[in-house]
Parts: sequence; C-alpha cells; structure tokens
Amino acid sequence: MNSEDFDMIQSGIIYFDNGATTLKPRVLGEAISDYYNHYSSNAHRGDYEISIKASSEYENTRDIVAELINSKSSKQISFTSGTTDSINKIVFGFFRHYLKKGDEVLLTKSEHASNVLPWFELADEIGIKVKYIELDSNHKVTMENVKKAITANTKVISLAHVSNVVGDVRPIKEITEYAHSKGILVLCDGAQSVPHMKIDVQDLGVDFLTFSAHKMCGPTGVGVIYVKEDHLDNIKPIIFGGGMNAEFDNTGTRIYKSMPDLLEAGTPNIAGVIGFGYVIKYLNKIGLDKIHNHELDLREYLISKLKENPNIEIYNENSESGIVTINYKDIFPQDLSIYLDKHHICTRAGSHCAKILKDELKIKNTCRISLYFYNTKEEIDKLVDALNNPNIKMEII
Repeated sequence: MNSEDFDMIQSGIIYFDNGATTLKPRVLGEAISDYYNHYSSNAHRGDYEISIKASSEYENTRDIVAELINSKSSKQISFTSGTTDSINKIVFGFFRHYLKKGDEVLLTKSEHASNVLPWFELADEIGIKVKYIELDSNHKVTMENVKKAITANTKVISLAHVSNVVGDVRPIKEITEYAHSKGILVLCDGAQSVPHMKIDVQDLGVDFLTFSAHKMCGPTGVGVIYVKEDHLDNIKPIIFGGGMNAEFDNTGTRIYKSMPDLLEAGTPNIAGVIGFGYVIKYLNKIGLDKIHNHELDLREYLISKLKENPNIEIYNENSESGIVTINYKDIFPQDLSIYLDKHHICTRAGSHCAKILKDELKIKNTCRISLYFYNTKEEIDKLVDALNNPNIKMEII
C-alpha cells in the first residue's frame, strides 16, 4: 500500500524494522528541502517575511498534531527531540515535583528503556518506589493485574500503549478510568500506537501522551508531549534558554512563558517539525484505520506462515499489533538478522531496549519483525522463503 511513495522501497529492500523507525515518503524530503531552500530562518524570532512563514508553518504542525490526537487545544502540544526526551521532560518537569518519598510508580517489565530509566533515576533522587504490573501468560497487561498491583501508595501508572517487543495493545482507556478513580495519574508512551491507529486523548483520558515523528514516516529528532489541561500550569521546564522566557533581569528575576513554549527552549528542529506536519497530512489521506487494518491483515498472514516452520518460536502470537517477535531454533538472533540482510530483508535483533523483559520471556534476545502499511504479503513470502531455506544454518556459518 502506497509503496510507490518511498524511494528506499524502490531500491529493492524489504523493510521489517518499523518498530525502530519507519521509511520516509517523498513528501517529507520535499517539505524539508522547501524550508531549507526557500525560507530557511528561525521561527518565532524574526519580524520579516520568511521568518513569519517559518513560524506559521511550525505552528501549523502543532495544530495538525492536536487534531491528529484530538487534543482540546494546541497549547497542550509541545515539540521535543523524541519520545525519550518527552518522557524525561514529564518525569523530571512534573513528577519530580508531584511525587514524594514512598510514593509508588507502576510499570511493566516489557517497557522500553525510555519509560524505565527516568523512573529509576527519580527513585534514587527523591525516594519513590518503582513496582511492576504482572503480565499474563501471553505477556499482556490485564485490568485484573493492574488492580492487583495498585496499593494505597500508587500515584502513577506509566505504560506503553503498545509494547515494542510483545506488541500487545494495552487497555489504556480502562486503566486510566480506574486509575483516576483512585487518584492515580497515567503517562502513556504512544511511540508504537500513534503511528498505527487512531488515538483520541480525550477518549483515553490520559494525563500525558508521548510519541515520536520518526516512527510514523516523519523525521528523526522530533517528538511530541501532550499534557492534559489539568496539568498545564504545574509542569516545569528542565531546559532553560531562549524562547521559553518572557522576561529576566540581572537580579535573577525571570518570568517564563506558559505551555507549549515553556518546554521548547532554544532553536527547535524547525525543518523537522514542518516536515512532520506534511507527513501527518499524508498519513491522514491514507487513513489511520486503513493502516491499522492492513497491518493486522499482514500480521495474520505472517503468523500463519511462520507457524508452518517447526524451528521458529513465536513469542507474541496473540498480540494485536504489527509486531511479531521470534527466534529460530539454535540460531542466535543477531546471526539470523544478518542472514536475512543477505536477502535484503531488514529486521531487528537484540533486547530492543526492553532489557528487563527477559524476566518474563526467559530469554534475553529475539528477532523482531515489525510491519507498516507499505509492507506486502509478497514481502512476507520472501521472508518466509528465506526462513524455510534448508541450508539456513550452513549459510549463517
């Protein structure tokens, strides 16, 4: 679907590493080149025509993002360098001041490092406790286990909407409703969900949502923070400089701007943000529901083909996303990925930045196949043929 829009696909590669980053459509490069070639200037700094245009295009993307996730206002949207930056700004710009010693934060052992390490750091700094929601036999998050993990000291639940290895879609709306009934706030890592399905933050009710442009055909170095209205006046910056201040003097008196400028100190990735806006319009034209359904159709087909090979173990057969995680009997995952590369097939091998998931899977490294809308069943057939090669182990040696 729409593979003709991607020059890299025309080169002959089969790209199954979309969980790490996606390929970029031609429209992105055109939008970024247009900025650099025709109105390259700083945004929100100049009173001349090309700077005004840069500012307008930049802010237009903010409006497009707000509409994408159904935020009430674009003031709730701040741009960052990516999901990692976004989560850190929330953890250290909000929860550092909200939480106190002994408060508990609930995660899972299948979270990405970006949603684990900041909490570990905050635990060392102020004495909060990090605890984990138990996963079920399919490595999924259930409401039953969420309720079981909550105590009187639980103040935050911080979860990926879709985990990046198991690929399970968490019941974030139900979790948030229950959490709020207990006075618990919810941070949702949307890095693996926003690119693949329609997200409505008002329906989900989450307090914070983060995601990255590069995982949805956009540029690297651009991320998003969504902040629920209730918290707009309580989040604090962790980076200080130009653009986020309204006034300061030599006595140390300073006045900072409100959201969203508050979290955007310094010159941002203007070209990237502008390009991201064009990419979102491109994805909207295709349709996120259509994208999601196409991925699920591909996933069903892939699973059925992989199950025919007795040497392949599938770790997340029953997940509801385009992520399929496997291993091949007696072949180290990195060796398998290198072998597939010889067939021009790109996959990801390793722990996938989810290094404590080994406690659940009982294995450290896996090979991940992650799908997107430009992938096809014909590409899956080529992957399966490579995996069914009777000489696979000899070729790896």
